[in-house]
Amino acid sequence: MSADANSEDSLYPIAVLIDELRNDDVQLRLNSIKKLSTIAFALGTDRTRTELIPFLTDTIYDEDEVLLALAEQLGQFTAMVGGPDHVCCLLPPLESLASVEETVVRDKATESLRLLAAQHSVADLESQFVPLIRRLSTGDWFTSRTSACGLFSVAYPRVSTSLKAELRGHFRQLCQDDTPMVRRAAACKLGEFAQVVEIEFLKSDLIPMFVNLASDEQDSVRLLAVDGCVAIARLLTKNGNPDDTAGYIMPTLKASAEDKSWRVRFMVAEKFTDLQEAVGEELSKTELVGHFCALLKDVEAEVRAAAAHKVKDFCQLLPADCRENLIMTQLLPCVKDLVADPNQHVKSALASVIMGLSPIVGKTHTVEHLLPLYLSQLKANECPEVRLNIISHLDCVNEVIGIQELSQSLLPAIVELAEDSKWRVRLAIIEYMPLLAGQLGVDFFNEKLAYLCMAWLVDHVYAIREAATLNLKKLVEQFGPDWAKNTVIPKVAKMASDANYLHRMTCLFCVNVLAEPCGTELASKLLLPTVISLTSDSVANVRFNVAKTLQKIFPHVETTVLQMQIKPSLEKLLVDSDFDVRYFASEAIDAISNRVEQAPNAIATA
Repeated sequence: MSADANSEDSLYPIAVLIDELRNDDVQLRLNSIKKLSTIAFALGTDRTRTELIPFLTDTIYDEDEVLLALAEQLGQFTAMVGGPDHVCCLLPPLESLASVEETVVRDKATESLRLLAAQHSVADLESQFVPLIRRLSTGDWFTSRTSACGLFSVAYPRVSTSLKAELRGHFRQLCQDDTPMVRRAAACKLGEFAQVVEIEFLKSDLIPMFVNLASDEQDSVRLLAVDGCVAIARLLTKNGNPDDTAGYIMPTLKASAEDKSWRVRFMVAEKFTDLQEAVGEELSKTELVGHFCALLKDVEAEVRAAAAHKVKDFCQLLPADCRENLIMTQLLPCVKDLVADPNQHVKSALASVIMGLSPIVGKTHTVEHLLPLYLSQLKANECPEVRLNIISHLDCVNEVIGIQELSQSLLPAIVELAEDSKWRVRLAIIEYMPLLAGQLGVDFFNEKLAYLCMAWLVDHVYAIREAATLNLKKLVEQFGPDWAKNTVIPKVAKMASDANYLHRMTCLFCVNVLAEPCGTELASKLLLPTVISLTSDSVANVRFNVAKTLQKIFPHVETTVLQMQIKPSLEKLLVDSDFDVRYFASEAIDAISNRVEQAPNAIATA
């Protein structure tokens, strides 16, 4: 009696979960699916195979979210059904899932089937898995046929010669399917299938399929065939016969590069360096340079931008013996045209890679040909991304031409922009200054650019002054407190006695952001006295900003100065004649008191 009761108790939660699988509430069904491994573990491998899997197969019609979770779970179910010897019992529910209408469910079912294929023995693979591929490939609905395309590559290497021939035949039929969605799926998986097919059948069977797909009436099929082009070219080149690559691949590649659909040409541009690596250096030199130049001159901006992104990588992959000549005679004229391209995305794409040409072409060509292009992109371009891309890659040019040449060519343009009459241009350059500082080093920065950073603090536009204070903080974080002590703090302290009250307020704003990166010692001995000197300022706005600054910086000063300097200064402001000054002084005193009470150790110590 006791044993029966225990058995019933152990099966009760399973019954509940199975009831949930039949429940009208989608969330309950989803939760139950996610606990399938729990159900299977409790049932044991025999009952999982004989009861749970058939039940799941029969109730396959459900919400997409539930089916997606089920497809994922079944791919990890091998151990639950008794290991690889019984893995074929998982195929029926996954076959059904691979035929449903929702794409993500089919994709997940196909992914799970691919995982299970590796766990089949050769005998089971031939007797169970290949028939599944056969049924999916010849299904009435396109959904099953699209799923079948992803299964050929995992089954093909392990089956007999006759079955391999059958699989190639089925894949050929899918490549010629009446439904574009199936041909798209076949084009997408062609390269993957090509990698497992013997080289003789690659030439006799798969390349004709590839040529047909690459000339399909649907551009969505043709563009997916470009990936297959890369895979097949790589295999032919690896096989060691360049003539095969030239004969089988180049005519189709040429047609794709000149395709009437810009989306196909865009895909070729996106994959161009992959194609270049796949076909090898000789064909790259003789065949691809012209096609690449054509893509750089394409009528569609999206294609030009995609090709522009590849300029540096394409140049690097050219054969060393003719690289410089090809770049200077064929590619550089196209690059010069792109610098003046009317489309900002194209110019931005080029700017992200053009600096990388310097190490490839060397110092002489960089100074003579590339520097003028860099200057043009810096000065004649209003797109901030273009300027950022140029400035952020200055180190590439610096390594080639040296800091002296750089300071005589590009830096004057940067300085000119930093002093531009349009405040938004000045603002953009401020944002790049920490980046420049990291590229050029502290000594060169002090000599050529530090004065600009201080000049921006007294700019007549508030947005510039605000950005300049944040810029100083980033520079101090980069160069360290010693640099701040010698270069920044003396100039900031001098602003405290400036006749213009706006500049005195900027001094306080600087202290607000510099106290933390400068450290406790500098904040206590150099920054705090500057703030306290302004407690008697004639302008109320300055005085209440003193209170706000003292509240801001007190966690970053020594404990002793809190009692001896900060509190007396705030008490003085607390009896100020101006209401706002008294209010902010009171706020600061309360904030400091609360902070000290809550965390007495939070104040920095010497």
